[in-house]
Amino acid sequence: MTMKAFVFTQYGGTENQEIQDLPTPEPGPSEVRIAVRAAGVNPVDWKVREGHLSEVMPLDLPSVLGNEAAGVVEAVGRDVEGFAVGDEVFGNTAPTSGAFAEQALLTAGATAHKPAGLPFTTAAVLPVAAATAYDGLEQLGLEAGATLLVNGIGGGVGVAAAQIARDRDLTVVGTASEDKRELVESLGAILVPYGDGVADRVREILPDGVDGILDLVGGDALRAVAGLSRDPSRIVSAGDPATAEEVGGALVARARTAAVLDAVVALVAQGKLDPHVTEVFPLDDAAAALQSVEAGHSRGKVVVEIA
Repeated sequence: MTMKAFVFTQYGGTENQEIQDLPTPEPGPSEVRIAVRAAGVNPVDWKVREGHLSEVMPLDLPSVLGNEAAGVVEAVGRDVEGFAVGDEVFGNTAPTSGAFAEQALLTAGATAHKPAGLPFTTAAVLPVAAATAYDGLEQLGLEAGATLLVNGIGGGVGVAAAQIARDRDLTVVGTASEDKRELVESLGAILVPYGDGVADRVREILPDGVDGILDLVGGDALRAVAGLSRDPSRIVSAGDPATAEEVGGALVARARTAAVLDAVVALVAQGKLDPHVTEVFPLDDAAAALQSVEAGHSRGKVVVEIA
C-alpha cells in the first residue's frame, strides 16, 4: 500500500519539498497508525526542513513534514493499550513519521482520544502549540491574581497561553506587533507593542514588573524584557534555552503526554480555549500552508486537511 505525502528531499529551502507517493508505514511498539484527517502546521516544520535541528534530530530523507495530527486509528502497534481501530484521536507524530500525509504514525503515549463533535481541524493543532503553552504555564506555577508577560503573544503558542492563563485568573500582558491588537485584546490580554522601549511600556502598565515571563521569541527580544520579572527563575522560553539560561530562566520542559492533551482538549470542549484555526489547506496545497507559517504573518493556526 502507498500513500500521498508532503516531503522534503534534502535540507534547505522550499525547492526541496514536494508531494510523493510513499509506502504506508507500519506502527512499531508504542505507536498507532492513523488515517490523517487534519495536521497542524508549525514554525518547527520549516526549521526541520532547513536543517536547524538536523544534529539533534537526524532524519532519513525523504522525510514527511508535520509534527501533530488528528485522525482515525487504522492499526495499533505491539504493547499499545487504550486505543482500537476506529478510534478518533489526536497527538504527536512518532520520530520516524510526519503528519502531512494520508497516513501517519503517532506516539501512543502522546496521543489522546478526540471528543465526539470536536472538528479534526481543531484537535490537530493542540499537541504542539497549545500543549507547549500548557507546559510552560505549569512550569511557571503562577497563582491566581499573578501577572504574566507573554513575549510574542500573537502566534499559536501565545494565543493558547493567553487563554489558559486567563482561565487561571492571571493578568496577561503580551508583546506583539500593533496589527495584532484586536486579536490580543479579544483574548483578554493587554497588548504592548514590541521594539525599542518595550520594557518601559510594560512598566507603564505594571510599575512593579511581572511575576513570570513565558518567552516565545528568544534572543534580544527576551533580553529586553527579562528584567521585568521579579524572580528570574520564573522565566521560561519555548525555543531559546541559551538566552533563557543567560537571564536566569529555563527552557519550557515539554511533557508530551496524553494527560496534557486531555487537559488541553477539555479546555476547548468547555469553551475556554479557542486555538484560532484561521487557514485550512488541502494536502495538495501543503506548500502554501507551510509558506503561510514560514512568512510569519498568520494570525492563528494553519491546518492541512486530508479528505
